[in-house]
Amino acid sequence: MPIEIPANLTPELVPFAWLLGEWEGVGVLGYGEQEERQFGQIVSFRQNGLPYLEYRAESYLLDEEGNQTRPLSVETGFWQLDRPLEDGDPGPGLLPADVVPVMTSAEDVEKLRREEGGFEMIANIDHPGGISEMYVGVIEGPRIQMATDAVMRSSGAKEYAAASRMYGLVNGELMWAWDMSAMGQGMGSHASARLRRVEGS
Repeated sequence: MPIEIPANLTPELVPFAWLLGEWEGVGVLGYGEQEERQFGQIVSFRQNGLPYLEYRAESYLLDEEGNQTRPLSVETGFWQLDRPLEDGDPGPGLLPADVVPVMTSAEDVEKLRREEGGFEMIANIDHPGGISEMYVGVIEGPRIQMATDAVMRSSGAKEYAAASRMYGLVNGELMWAWDMSAMGQGMGSHASARLRRVEGS
């Protein structure tokens, strides 16, 4: 299945084009001694002309028949290529970017490609309960591998130390897996899901 690249997509988001849109599906969650449970999820990746994707994932528990029972959590964040920011980039705060983007062509973006292939990327993901994650990783074709570089927690947050995530496009479906280290336990499988693109997204 060919990947459509919107005409208005900023050049440095082209490596992420396969993620754009809304996805929905089911997965399995658990951790350590916790029993495995089925959940549903709606994920969206959107762009607004700036050099990052807006990410949102809403998850909910399912019963044995696959019916939605109650909400689980919501994640929000931003995903982008990892590069030194320049004066022409947006921020900090509400400071606007230059009218002409720092990267204007595929050739500009190609200079960021690693010798071994793919592009370095970062993603920050915020959770309810006072937890924020900063991931660093690599996007290579329709595949992402990333791991936490930092985890910030409020004083009342549950113990959560590190995580890694994998995303991939397989036969038109978005597959992902999440390992974490939390509650005094080492890195272990936490959740995975298979999502299909929502029609019209």
